[in-house]
Amino acid sequence: MDQTVILSHDIGTTGNKATLFSSEGDILGSTFYGYETFFPQVGWAEQNPFDWWKAVCVSTKSLLEKTNTPNDSIACITFSGQMMGCVAVDERGTPLQQAIIWADMRAEKEAKDLIDKVGLESGYQITGHRISSSYSGAKMVWLKNNQPDVYQRTYKFLQAKDFLVQRLTGVFATDFSDASGTNLLNITTKEWSEPIIEAWGIDRDKLPPLYPSTEVIGGVTKQASEETGLLPGTPVVIGGGDGVCAAVGAGVIEEGEAFNYIGSSAWIAAASKEPVFDPEMKTYTWIHLDSSKYSPNGTMQTGGASLQWVKEQFYQNESCSVYDVMNREAEVSNVSANKLIYLPYLLGERSPRWNPDARGAFIGLHMKHTRGDMTRAVMEGVAFNLKIVLDTFLKAGLPIHHMWVLGGGAKSQVWRQILADIYGLDVYVPGQLDEATSMGAAIAGGVGVGLLKDFSVAKDWLKRSSVHSPNPNDQMKYQEFYPIFEKAYDQLVMVYAQLNQFESGVKQYDEIKSV
Repeated sequence: MDQTVILSHDIGTTGNKATLFSSEGDILGSTFYGYETFFPQVGWAEQNPFDWWKAVCVSTKSLLEKTNTPNDSIACITFSGQMMGCVAVDERGTPLQQAIIWADMRAEKEAKDLIDKVGLESGYQITGHRISSSYSGAKMVWLKNNQPDVYQRTYKFLQAKDFLVQRLTGVFATDFSDASGTNLLNITTKEWSEPIIEAWGIDRDKLPPLYPSTEVIGGVTKQASEETGLLPGTPVVIGGGDGVCAAVGAGVIEEGEAFNYIGSSAWIAAASKEPVFDPEMKTYTWIHLDSSKYSPNGTMQTGGASLQWVKEQFYQNESCSVYDVMNREAEVSNVSANKLIYLPYLLGERSPRWNPDARGAFIGLHMKHTRGDMTRAVMEGVAFNLKIVLDTFLKAGLPIHHMWVLGGGAKSQVWRQILADIYGLDVYVPGQLDEATSMGAAIAGGVGVGLLKDFSVAKDWLKRSSVHSPNPNDQMKYQEFYPIFEKAYDQLVMVYAQLNQFESGVKQYDEIKSV
């Protein structure tokens, strides 16, 4: 049978989504298998790698059966995966403990130690990212400092998708996009950074070989075939990190193209020929699935999560579709939400503020405001915050002329129009809002095995369903309101710091009282 079907696995935080694509980009079917995240201590977040493998095995068999797809029609298996994790495995690829995932922040001390040794700006210039406990490198060093027996027995440190590729093929590897989320890669040379490895004291041999995202790492082994139902020898293409896969799935291939994802968190990402090094380090840069390019990015903590908070606090008793009600009420409100500002920092902030002390706030609240005003203010506040990221890329010279939108938040027509008006750009809406990540991985796989000519096929796969153009009058009002949003944050920076100190003081007082 002709091998013209691509099997794409998206290893996310809540579960694995397996999707079958035709060589023309049609979705032939998909299935989801969930798994658990464990929080053994405050600031820790772990998952069981064997849960990922079970999810791949179960979802593969289920999808092939559901779509009546013979395994000899699969051209390749490929992956998108959650990034910035730490999976310690032995020589056989067996995990030595739970995986430390991207959300884990236990390695603050290790990150600070590297900042003290190499400097925050120097680290940013080498890796394209601020040095942070979010990234894999600090987590590896935490293991070395706190679980030296695990560290010593570790043969390789892998990412989520790399672990699964090894289970399928027996080969240890990672790709450039995931490696650029470790704080260990020189983003310009695309090699592991010897100065950072030396400063952190990491054993270089514990890092896997580096490959482009289109690399065929190997074929499905006999054992993996028995567990997954895949044909032995089926090519396995390594794929990439989920954020970068989403860029390709949104057709963000050429320099200056960009997309905006609004899920629980929210981000803007673009394509560029070179890394974008912002003087204020507001943004960071991944390596693109097309390894000749880069993907500058800025991610805020609570995008859709801010709207979720409003829903839970003010819309609990709605009997019909809650988000339909919220959208109608936000639309009735006007530009600036009747002079109400929302600062979207419910979980502190990453890009563009990089301020863990920041907190959410409604500013200007008065007796006349409604919950609809608050809903609209949240949509506007998230858009204003993302505009800082967009402006950073524009100042760097990226010729961004329109913006694709993805994710659950992008289902709101009101929010899409707000984005268009605040960005001053046409906002493009794809036919499939939730398939970009899987699609990007599938394209990398198809290119890797020669089924697809190059990444430009993303333009053919991506179907645009609608466009939101800026309303000139509303755009002008937002231009006047935007500096007030910026000033509101600036004025509260000191208050945020004092609040954090107050919280610490209360904790210390309670600890003293309990002695």
